[in-house]
Amino acid sequence: MSIMAYSIFTRASKRFPISLRITRNYQNKMAENLTSLATESSSKYEDLDKQSVDTLLRQINAEDQTVPLAVEKVIPNIEALVNQIVPRMEQGGRLFYIGAGTSGRLGVVDASECPPTYGVPFDMVIGIIAGGDGAIRKAVENAEDDPEQAWKDMEAYDIGALDTVIGIAASGRTPYVIGGLKSANAKGILTGCIVCNGGSPIAAEAQYPVEVIVGPEYVTGSTRMKSGTAQKLVLNMISTAVMIRLGRVRGNKMVDMQLSNHKLVLRAIRMVCEATGVGEEEAAALLEKHGSVRNAVDSVKKG
Repeated sequence: MSIMAYSIFTRASKRFPISLRITRNYQNKMAENLTSLATESSSKYEDLDKQSVDTLLRQINAEDQTVPLAVEKVIPNIEALVNQIVPRMEQGGRLFYIGAGTSGRLGVVDASECPPTYGVPFDMVIGIIAGGDGAIRKAVENAEDDPEQAWKDMEAYDIGALDTVIGIAASGRTPYVIGGLKSANAKGILTGCIVCNGGSPIAAEAQYPVEVIVGPEYVTGSTRMKSGTAQKLVLNMISTAVMIRLGRVRGNKMVDMQLSNHKLVLRAIRMVCEATGVGEEEAAALLEKHGSVRNAVDSVKKG
């Protein structure tokens, strides 16, 4: 970083609400690293502010269509990770997601949807975001820069040897995630990651890395876009495959889903009817008595 750039950076740090006051060596390192990241490369599209809405939407859609193809290339890596997670969870292990910003939020979303979808305990899949739950809605200053905090956050859940930690970071270099994976590795805990740059520090730290290289974002550096989409797709694949292998899906049905609203109750009634041949009233009575589609269906099959 030049003397002029450093001077501007220092003055700006006194005005910005988020503190930018970090050591000059770290600033130099950060500036050097940014130039080498695919996710920080300049967008392939120019003059976005001069485009029509139709053009903007079509260009974004065109870029989004490349993401599943990038995910397809790393399916073997995802498979290897899932195959390690399942036997640990069969023995009582849990799945932790750790991340900051968009990546952290995506982990929280995936974890939060497992209990209502699959009827698992709320602490079986745990999403942790740098800065705590408040950071889900509002960024927390410097939260992602603390390499020690992720392990402290996981210790609050009594993390143990049967658990798995998956670090999520588009850049592949978030200190919060790197530190969490290092601590987990030191404790003999299974680690994986979902990143969107090749050869990153996080991928090097993870035992089972998943590197989805999506290339430059439509808006330069906006990793909530293609990178976020890629991370969400991979999270869907991991949690869904794990839950199916754990027996939480029968056929293609969510037989353990929580009956927490009218839509889900109606869905459950239809599932019981299809599986057993009973009428809707009897299906509803069975669900009320047994509490889940699985138990209602099993009660009929057992007479």
